[in-house]
Amino acid sequence: MTFLPFAAPLGLLLVALWLALSPAPRAGVRLRLPEYAALAGLATTLVSALLLAVQGPASSPLLGLAGVGFSARIDILAVTMALTVSFVGWVVLRFSRTALDGEPGQSRFMAWMAAVLAFVLLLVTAGNLVQLVLAWVAIGSGLHRLILFYPDRPRAVRAARKKTLSGLVGSGALVLAAALMVAGFGTGDIAAISEAARAGDTPGGLWLIALLLAVAAVFKSALIPAHGWLTEVMEAPTPVSALLHAGVVNAGGFLLIRFADLMLAVPGVLALLALVGGFSALIGAAVALTQPAVKTALAWSTAAQMGFMVLQCGLALFPLALLHIVAHSLYKAHAFLASGGAVEQVASIRRPGPVAVPGLVAVARAFGLALLIYAVAGLAFGIWHKPPQAVALGAILIFGVAYLIAQGLADAAPRALTWRTALMSGAATIAYFTLQAGATALTHGTLPPPPAPDGLAWATILLALASFASAAVAQATFPLWAGHPAAQGMRVHLMNGLYLNALTDRMTGHWSPRKG
Repeated sequence: MTFLPFAAPLGLLLVALWLALSPAPRAGVRLRLPEYAALAGLATTLVSALLLAVQGPASSPLLGLAGVGFSARIDILAVTMALTVSFVGWVVLRFSRTALDGEPGQSRFMAWMAAVLAFVLLLVTAGNLVQLVLAWVAIGSGLHRLILFYPDRPRAVRAARKKTLSGLVGSGALVLAAALMVAGFGTGDIAAISEAARAGDTPGGLWLIALLLAVAAVFKSALIPAHGWLTEVMEAPTPVSALLHAGVVNAGGFLLIRFADLMLAVPGVLALLALVGGFSALIGAAVALTQPAVKTALAWSTAAQMGFMVLQCGLALFPLALLHIVAHSLYKAHAFLASGGAVEQVASIRRPGPVAVPGLVAVARAFGLALLIYAVAGLAFGIWHKPPQAVALGAILIFGVAYLIAQGLADAAPRALTWRTALMSGAATIAYFTLQAGATALTHGTLPPPPAPDGLAWATILLALASFASAAVAQATFPLWAGHPAAQGMRVHLMNGLYLNALTDRMTGHWSPRKG
């Protein structure tokens, strides 16, 4: 039964091969096969979850030689990711069958969608480094074909060009890291490598392995400045943007979580990840707020969310990073698929009346009230027993809630809005501590808890707190200084993504990827 995780990707690959070799006619029954295969994969993953609950974590026998080859892993990380990928993939494939009805290349599109989904399932259930690396590279290759579904669109070609370069860097880093792990640990078995790292039995040059894994994760998850292709992927059909959140763009976070024990042994790399992730989260969120196009704003929001996910990994909060992947995958895939309907709904709404603008006093009161709510809820959940990293992350989240409270405390705001924002803040705080406790309990024994922070970790935590607090204050008070010429100029720069894409355009403008 340990080979069961192979059933889901195998079914999807067979369907993809059939559609690629023998395209189905418009509205043909075979166009339903990818979604049926994804649904069957979801069912087999549920069986794997039952096996995990009954028998505990396990790996299948190796299909290979000399400790390297193909092997399926069943643990809480693999099962959680596979369930998320299968469910989101099924929804996206079902949507694609209707959304692309009448497209000349629909059969080819569905084939590549199914293939990418299969590669992601092979990645998240990989028990051996060879399978992990091959699936990682195959995901990038399949995504390249999907981005170029409309090969005559110049912006699609530009996005594919950037994705190709980003993929080469990320895949190269992962291949080198895997080779060093096999040479250093003497095996390609991922569970054995994690166990050795947890026991402190690590080879020399571990810092280089951790750094290479970090580079691979940053480029795979499109953190700034490797985000260019992500913000232009809307040149492909909308289902591609949704499929990104089925383990494609968040594969970088999965990689860091899978090798959490190894990453913990190199705190300097974790601190670097926290800085890069926090920077990407802040810049991505700021740019997203200025974008007039819905899908572009969602893409920048994804870059911000991926940055926050990497920040969590950098703070050694791996269970919370896994929870973030699941939650973000579900809501952002839905956001992309529903983007067209959202535009119609907003356009049909009559223009609202004057907006209540909070003053400086209201903003100060809002932050004080938000922190008070956080402290009260935290005391109820035993905050003094929580790791400092988790407490700091909760404070960062509550800074965002303070912005909502500020709207309710504005002088022109109705009393009902004040109460509603306060209650929402309390609910969000309780939800954070509840989900944190649940994620920690479910991953106990598989993912390591965060260690007691040292000086470097404390500096990273304080810098993250100060940065996100400043961003929250700036957002809450923006209406007060939005009319200043400097603010208007900054808005123009943010709308243009701080011209980061222009830099990558120049770097990648002299060659074109192979159209597929």
